[in-house]
Amino acid sequence: MYSVYLIIVLGMLSAFGPFVIDMYLPAMPEMTKVFSASVSSVQLGLTFCMVGLAFGQVIFGPLSDKYGRKPVLYFSLLLYIVSTLFCCLSQNIDTFNIARLLQGLGGAGAIVYSRSAPTDLYSGKELAKIIAIVGAVNGIAPVAAPVIGGSVANLIGWRGIFYILLGIGVVITAMVIPVKETLPKDAREQGSFLRSFEGFILVCKVPNFAAFTTVFGLSMGALFAYISSTPFILQNEFGLSQFHFSLLFALNAIAIGAGAFLAVRFSTTAKATYFGTAGSLIAAVLGLVFGLTTKDLYTYEGSVLLMVFCLGFIFTGATATAMNLGRKYAGAASAIIGSIGFLLGGIVSPIVSLGNIQVTSFAVCVVALGLGVLLLQFFTTETHGTPTNRTHQS
Repeated sequence: MYSVYLIIVLGMLSAFGPFVIDMYLPAMPEMTKVFSASVSSVQLGLTFCMVGLAFGQVIFGPLSDKYGRKPVLYFSLLLYIVSTLFCCLSQNIDTFNIARLLQGLGGAGAIVYSRSAPTDLYSGKELAKIIAIVGAVNGIAPVAAPVIGGSVANLIGWRGIFYILLGIGVVITAMVIPVKETLPKDAREQGSFLRSFEGFILVCKVPNFAAFTTVFGLSMGALFAYISSTPFILQNEFGLSQFHFSLLFALNAIAIGAGAFLAVRFSTTAKATYFGTAGSLIAAVLGLVFGLTTKDLYTYEGSVLLMVFCLGFIFTGATATAMNLGRKYAGAASAIIGSIGFLLGGIVSPIVSLGNIQVTSFAVCVVALGLGVLLLQFFTTETHGTPTNRTHQS
């Protein structure tokens, strides 16, 4: 029962980033009127939050290797709660954007914990199962958050979204209290404070870690390209209502979760990564070809559905493989994996609006996933696979 409880907590912690980023997206037009601010000023809050999430993981990952997982998690959750309260009470856009930066920093600690804590306790098949849940949440949450946020904004306005995010932070903080520390003192980094950051260099020297981490980041780039483009494609290009758009969004979210869970069926998590990267690349190429020729709703959704389904395999396979390889520096490894995902996601999101959005979005996915295939083909060895039948090591 404790393991089940821990998995629930880890799943909720892993959703922090996507929900903090995406949940308020439908309310941005309202916020421009409330704050009498430009669209770019309101969008800056999104940028600040992603910077906080990426930079915060770089800070909290090594610190958790040195001081333990729970103390760092408590601090990050407290920072999240305070900053979210400031978001709720903000009276001008500048205060709001600063609060969003701090909110991203606070949420980063939760994301680091969601990967490093299970790596302290599990390996092989057990770790892959935990990562599958975390990967499914990471795939579903960015898709579900805007839908939930839109419903909340219609009922109680944009501030209501942040009050809900505040409540989520308080509930999760309470849920974390019974969770045991996963990194004993004798397993922590024993050097100075600055030396704890050497874990970044050491973990990147582990064979294949950088390759699988980059593949995960590229797959997140493809996911963000899909998320940032599909509302415009489905509603503006194909004329779908918000209701039908939400239904397709939900269907694609289920596909991501299904792929993430099915990844544990492979003999190694590395093979799941190979399958997911190749499959999603094929789907992206099909989507690009259809976008250049037919421009049909069914071919578009079919290509997207296959692509995001295969991305689920990467979220589980690449993350589990990289975390197993970097388990000696789990905090630093988790920070690198998470940061590169948000970094590449932030880079590709504005690119998809250039030119024909349907063609550009699939072209970005083809480039990202094609690079992933090249990395796996030429920059990894055959001995990197993490077996999914190893024993529990907690």
